[in-house]
Amino acid sequence: MDWQAFALTLKLAAITTAILVAVAVPMAAWLVLGRSRWRGVVEAIAALPLVLPPTVLGFFLLVLLGPRTMFGRAIAAILGHPLAFSFTGLVVGSVIYSLPFAVQPLVAGFAAVETAYVDAARLLGAGPARVVLSLLVPLAKRSLLVAAVLSFLHTIGEFGVVLMLGGDIPGATRTLSIVLYNQVENFDYGAAARTSAVLFALSVLALAVIYVGWRPRGGRRG
Repeated sequence: MDWQAFALTLKLAAITTAILVAVAVPMAAWLVLGRSRWRGVVEAIAALPLVLPPTVLGFFLLVLLGPRTMFGRAIAAILGHPLAFSFTGLVVGSVIYSLPFAVQPLVAGFAAVETAYVDAARLLGAGPARVVLSLLVPLAKRSLLVAAVLSFLHTIGEFGVVLMLGGDIPGATRTLSIVLYNQVENFDYGAAARTSAVLFALSVLALAVIYVGWRPRGGRRG
């Protein structure tokens, strides 16, 4: 078991999930409560990683964040190194790739909140931030949990974006999915089975938080 890659994978997933929750909550609230004509465009862009092949997304990010573009050179000048083939670059790619897995559950959860509650809060003088943090988030706690868990699991299982954008640098960009690929490529099926078992166990435990650990109060489900 490559424990260095295991720790790096958990670190990447945790950081990505924290960023995604911070970004997805206001974005989902704006998509549900906003009245801009651009809502459909923003929602379509946020959902694009669901249908775009990971390798294509990884290639676009590799070009954009690399030294061949003005944006990539500007970032490299600020950070002292290019984002491509770095852990920070993996975080950027992971946030973009897993964005729909954070936004869509929150959009569904916020949309399920009765509009009467939102209208009442506004009549009482609550601003947009307070409506979101004091009303929508508490009433859509399960959606927030689902968004966090799905973002975490999706990041753990990334392969195409990680391989294209980060390569295979031990201690920097080598995640468990890359380790598994290398093990299979080298016909080391015993090690691949152990790595797969770890990924499988992480997925089961995380999903159990949603489907087993989170039960509605007042009795059994439906």
